[in-house]
Amino acid sequence: MGTSASKNSDSSHGGRDGQLYVSLKMENFNIRGDLIPHVYGSAPITGSWDSAKALSMARESASTWELSFVVPPNHETLDFKFLLKPKYSNVPCVVEEGPSRLLTGGMLQEEDARSALFKVGGCDEVLEYKLFIKVDIVSPFDLAASWRAYQENLEPSRVRGIPDVSINVAPDNMGSENGPASTLELDLEHYVVPAPSSSVGVVYAANLTETPRSLVNTGISSKNDASSGSSYDSSKAGVFSLDHSNSQKDMDSMVLDPPKLLPAPGMVESKSVGTFSPLLKEDGQKGLLVDRGVGSPRLVKSVSAGAVTFDPKLGSETKKAMPAAAGAVAAAAVADQMLGPKEDSRLAIVLVGLPARGKTFTAAKLTRYLRWLGHETKHFNVGKYRRLKLGTNQSADFFRGDNPEGLEARNEVAALAMDDMIAWMQEGGQVGIFDATNSTRNRRNMLMKMAEGKCKIIFLETICNDKHIIERNIRLKIQQSPDYAEELDFESGMRDFKERLANYEKVYEPVEEGSYVKMIDMVSGQGGQIQVNNISGYLPGRIVFFLVNTHLTPRPILLTRHGESRDNVRGRIGGDAVLSEAGELYAKKLANFVEKRLKSERTASIWTSTLQRTILTASPIVGFPKIQWRALEEINVGVCDGMTCEEIKKNMPDEYVSRKKDKLRYRYPRGESYLDVIQRLEPVIIELERQRAPVVVISHQAVLRALYAYFADRPLKEIPDIEVPLHTIIEIQMGVTGVQEKRYRLMD
Repeated sequence: MGTSASKNSDSSHGGRDGQLYVSLKMENFNIRGDLIPHVYGSAPITGSWDSAKALSMARESASTWELSFVVPPNHETLDFKFLLKPKYSNVPCVVEEGPSRLLTGGMLQEEDARSALFKVGGCDEVLEYKLFIKVDIVSPFDLAASWRAYQENLEPSRVRGIPDVSINVAPDNMGSENGPASTLELDLEHYVVPAPSSSVGVVYAANLTETPRSLVNTGISSKNDASSGSSYDSSKAGVFSLDHSNSQKDMDSMVLDPPKLLPAPGMVESKSVGTFSPLLKEDGQKGLLVDRGVGSPRLVKSVSAGAVTFDPKLGSETKKAMPAAAGAVAAAAVADQMLGPKEDSRLAIVLVGLPARGKTFTAAKLTRYLRWLGHETKHFNVGKYRRLKLGTNQSADFFRGDNPEGLEARNEVAALAMDDMIAWMQEGGQVGIFDATNSTRNRRNMLMKMAEGKCKIIFLETICNDKHIIERNIRLKIQQSPDYAEELDFESGMRDFKERLANYEKVYEPVEEGSYVKMIDMVSGQGGQIQVNNISGYLPGRIVFFLVNTHLTPRPILLTRHGESRDNVRGRIGGDAVLSEAGELYAKKLANFVEKRLKSERTASIWTSTLQRTILTASPIVGFPKIQWRALEEINVGVCDGMTCEEIKKNMPDEYVSRKKDKLRYRYPRGESYLDVIQRLEPVIIELERQRAPVVVISHQAVLRALYAYFADRPLKEIPDIEVPLHTIIEIQMGVTGVQEKRYRLMD
């Protein structure tokens, strides 16, 4: 069933207050790729019923085609039909069945809102396309916004003819125009400013993992002092002494948000007019998003049929089986759920490896990456469960393979963690990272039996043969792990941990079963091997690709916005303006800062977008390769290009309100949303992870918000409000201890 939007009450088609904007969409999930939908009809669409002059519709998603056009106000009636043209052959066109459609006075006749039917293949096959027609009266101001911005606000660019990626290595000296590096008069620390309170810092990675719900619910305390009754007694086989008196004070309580009511099945809210339309919109397909990405309902998978269906009971904040990301970010995940095995919708990455091999840090990086892409991901650390249930005072004897009591206790906490992870998945979680040694076949078989029919398991085994890296990791363990927080003698802690490690080595059995990925000597970033067995599907493939490119080599990444532009001064968004005087001054100060900060890093590189304000900001920097990425361009604001916020609020009030309600998912008309920006930035993230040398990224506010959110592991919903001020450098230090942040403000 088709639909058409009502006109604005204060404007009519018959009047001359605006022009008629028509959007035609056709949808068919069983679409034939060799047939291209077209539109033809009387003036002003094509002016001829000749099929050779039909207008081709553009593919908007895997199942949707779209065509938009503007009609002058003196055309009261539009008379048109749809037809299918073969893509590669001279087979005659297929015209839709039934009479032509009439759009009169901006309204589609009720009988013309039918689906489009086509008889193909000698009438043996009938193709049905759902039809969505949107009609709006728009002002000439809105239609001319981009052109007006170009004419009035932009100067000819100094940097035209830019390819997707170009590299320019300037001479290794500083020009007289910019002054020597010594003109950065004070020490770099003089420019340090406080980072946001929620920013990243040096934290033991296991402490950032999921809080054990099964233990919280039973009230088991995590303390390990004299006042806590949680302890392990090797003389009592599998018996635990628990003290519940103070447990609830030490635990994080879990409060679920109340469910949010949605309209009846098949009804979707229209944000622009505040009504409901009988359209089945699906989150995860760009062409089917409500109000350009805002307010999309959730997809859930039918347990019985394996099909993707709309569940009106799921609100935007409730647990769900699909990723939180909307639009094209989750498109491949939607395809996996529609076409893949049922268990593929829930994925368990089970870590395997000896202690001090980088499992927890690898798990933390993978969790951060998947969350940033919009996949519901949680990191479950079995060591955290063990410390909560048994305390932190377990000696190396507890980890002996011939200690049945210790083995039983460790298997029990592993089972608790697995139960929690599976329960979370059944509530809507997508990817669980199960972090433990899991060093024997018996343990892994236990986990596979628990997961059978509930989730797909992929084992991720980390193997390291570099004694220097192992020694470094052991020292970090002693310094950071809660297991040794009360061990005052560092050397005693080292001896105990090495004894624990030897106990694991005696019983260790490499992974040879099921689906697995082996990372062999990959943590250093200096080569190594990765072995893959029985891995398929989009998301597992993305995980493998990420793991191939990640490493733990310490290096800084500097993020900064371009210098102030002339559009910044005017308060206009988008555009391709040059720098203001303040922006040109910042470019010189940034060059001096980079020269001084990275003077010993001759392999560093400078990344910019292809917009001239970033290229001009980077131009004074010499001695480093400069790489331009189209992916680093500012968020596309579509028809709002060149407008101020006040102009948008005045002339496009519905868009202004929609963006204010949900800045993350809001998509500018003919532009992008923040989720679209995240999607195009994924190659940039992969390349930043792959780099072993420092990188200076000079880009734009929305882009840097998204990049910063990845490193800081900030929730997607916070991205549009992250503070990234002008003339400030955010230094992200990546290394084996995690991610640290420092900010420098070069100008007020």
